[in-house]
Amino acid sequence: MWISDSWNEYELLDTSDGERLERWGTYVLVRPDPQAIWKTPKKHPGWKKFDARYLRSNKGGGQWENVRLPDAWQIHYRKLCFNIKPMSFKHTGVFPEQATNWDFAAERIHARVREKRPVRVLNLFAYTGAATVNAAAAGAEVCHVDAARGMVAWARENAKSSGLADAPVRWIVDDCAAFVARELRRGRQYDAIIMDPPSYGRGPTGQVWKIEEDLYGLVEMTLKLLSDDPCFVLMSSYSTGLSPSVMGYVLASCNPRGRAEIHCEELGLPVSSTGYSLPCGASARMVW
Repeated sequence: MWISDSWNEYELLDTSDGERLERWGTYVLVRPDPQAIWKTPKKHPGWKKFDARYLRSNKGGGQWENVRLPDAWQIHYRKLCFNIKPMSFKHTGVFPEQATNWDFAAERIHARVREKRPVRVLNLFAYTGAATVNAAAAGAEVCHVDAARGMVAWARENAKSSGLADAPVRWIVDDCAAFVARELRRGRQYDAIIMDPPSYGRGPTGQVWKIEEDLYGLVEMTLKLLSDDPCFVLMSSYSTGLSPSVMGYVLASCNPRGRAEIHCEELGLPVSSTGYSLPCGASARMVW
């Protein structure tokens, strides 16, 4: 498991009975988590004194209750700054377990920059831009693509908050598959690719995305954008049907450049009260 254990302003305090207790800066949240099926005693005082709790509805969806939060606040990871905004579907705008992948990408980019070799990064399904901001801070040129205009605007806020408002980032609102197809026709190439596809989604003009049906074709097409001197490909998934090995096999079978090493693992967060590591998705990395 790749553990994101270098946070100072985020902490997974406890997990039990389908919920996680988290500290985001100075605020404590309780959110659902389908992996935490164990029923350990909820001894941490945060279970009784939290700032907001997200409760699922029997009819689908859910809502925040007992809210004592500002509309938004900031947390930092290393030199990065992220704007946190609890949303109507339990998310906050940052997936803290991805920090281990940010560190991996930053290390690879730094190594190329020190050699004065350019790094052009394509970030697909880029959400609120944590991976984009991280890559830009490390010295890469980034193309950030997401189908949701609001998420792209949020990503630009994160870049500005991190002192990277003028960094070389292309901000694109588009369906990822359609954008990749156009980039291929244009003859564009990238040295690194980051992908975090959802299990299910819709593009800005109603295109339907289902990961089990569409992932392989998208990866096969996207990897054709790799330059002749590739750096890395990083892919993550929160779909319970896709194990790390499956994603590793997808990358291996689509690799157009050869010679690559492929590593795949679960992503995890350390639970400070128990010493457990909570599984938080799967990831695969391809490096040259």
